[in-house]
This record gives sequence, structure tokens and C-alpha cells, in this order.
Amino acid sequence: MFFTLPNLLTWARIVAIPLIVGVFYLPIEPALQNLLATVLFIVVAMTDWADGYLARRLKQTSSFGAFLDPVADKFLVCAALLVLVHLGRLHALIALVIIGREIAISSLREWMAQIGASSSVAVHMVGKLKTMVQMVAIPFLLYDAKLFGLIDTHLWGTVLILLAALLTIWSMVYYLQKALPEIRARAR
Repeated sequence: MFFTLPNLLTWARIVAIPLIVGVFYLPIEPALQNLLATVLFIVVAMTDWADGYLARRLKQTSSFGAFLDPVADKFLVCAALLVLVHLGRLHALIALVIIGREIAISSLREWMAQIGASSSVAVHMVGKLKTMVQMVAIPFLLYDAKLFGLIDTHLWGTVLILLAALLTIWSMVYYLQKALPEIRARAR
């Protein structure tokens, strides 16, 4: 089940990351760079929904797909955050909080799976909410201009990424609390 349509969409998300980053190195107007990066990010981020939907609909779910999907999401978000830090649109501390949480919780999930306790750190609604807020904040910060002449995307992107950082911390605390009994039991 390596080359199913859902898995190919997930791979496309990974392959598209250099395209999103590369847009900012094209010899074109910054406003066009912002627009292209925003559109690419949105299209690529939508494949996250599409690959899951298609995997279930076509009965092509697989353990490889379940592994690759969150990895692709994390690569996409981390790359976008690093670009935003580089462009001066995001404070490095916010990026560090979000990226650090991703590493910590991914490591925790891997360890919990190894000890047979992965259900205690299964995806929770607060984690999904965090992801949704990030996926709205990042395109706003990539666009970095007035949308329809009304919406200050930099302002709203900043507010939303701060909210995402708070949700990031909240979700990390939640997952650590769920794992704490196993951590205590293994520390003895």
C-alpha cells in the first residue's frame, strides 16, 4: 500500500515544501512571492484532509500512511515557521515553542508505542484545534498584506499564531499528563 492515491498526496505535501520555500528566492515582486507561497501552502495543506478522506473512502488506510501523514504535516508546518522567522514575520520563540512541542510529543508517542501504551497519547481535540489554528495563521502570515483591502492578515496571523502557541502548550501538557502514569511506572 505504498503507492496508493492517499499516500501519493501525502508524499506530494513533502515534495511541495521546497517549492513553498523556493518561492521566496524567485526574482519576482515580494507581493507575488507572498501570494504564491500562500496559495501553495493552502493547496498543500488541503491535501492533509484529502488524503485521510480518500484513504477511508477507498479503504486504503495503512500503517505506512498513518506514519507518513503526521510527518508530512510536521515538515510542512516547521518549514513554513522557519520561513516566517527568516522573513521577520514570526518571533523565533513562538516557532521554537511550536516546533519543540512537535518533537517532544512525537518522541513521547514513539516511546509510548514501544511500551504498548500508545492509546494514552492518542490524538485529542485540543491537538486538532491547535493544528487548525496553525493552518489558518500560517497562510495569513505568508500573505502579509491586506486581504480584499479589509483584513490585515499580518495582524490576524500574529494573533492566531499566538493562540496556536498557547494551544500548543496546552496540548503538550495534556499529552504529558495522560502519559504521566506510564512514565512514573517506568521510572521505578
